[in-house]
Amino acid sequence: MDNTEQQETFSYSYSASEQAELRRLREKYTPKVVTEEEDKMEKLRRLDRSVTRRAKIFALTFGIIGTLILGAGMSLFMSEFGTVLGQYEEYAMAIGIVLGLVGAALASLAYPLYNAIVRSRREKLAPEILRLTDELLK
Repeated sequence: MDNTEQQETFSYSYSASEQAELRRLREKYTPKVVTEEEDKMEKLRRLDRSVTRRAKIFALTFGIIGTLILGAGMSLFMSEFGTVLGQYEEYAMAIGIVLGLVGAALASLAYPLYNAIVRSRREKLAPEILRLTDELLK
């Protein structure tokens, strides 16, 4: 045997899915060099996402508020919560019906409002999005 020392090493190779995950993790932490074309593409993606983001937030908020009002009306109509109204407890059923109808109307308007907001945002952002797509397609 030689006088040279041999080091025994152990090597392990990861599977393809593990290597893909390692690459994704590594990409998160490496600094990115952004070219002008990538910057335009990112701006285009951001504009496209912004078309529906505001509409989703508004419609969800509107629908949730309508649903809560509907639930309050149902509670007044169907249970003994009329005692909460104090001297007006004999009107609890009528108030519950009115609240329920108002809440149902608000909740049912959430989707048409979503569509209206998306349509108006698309009209507003269409020139900028078309300009960026034209630049990127050249």
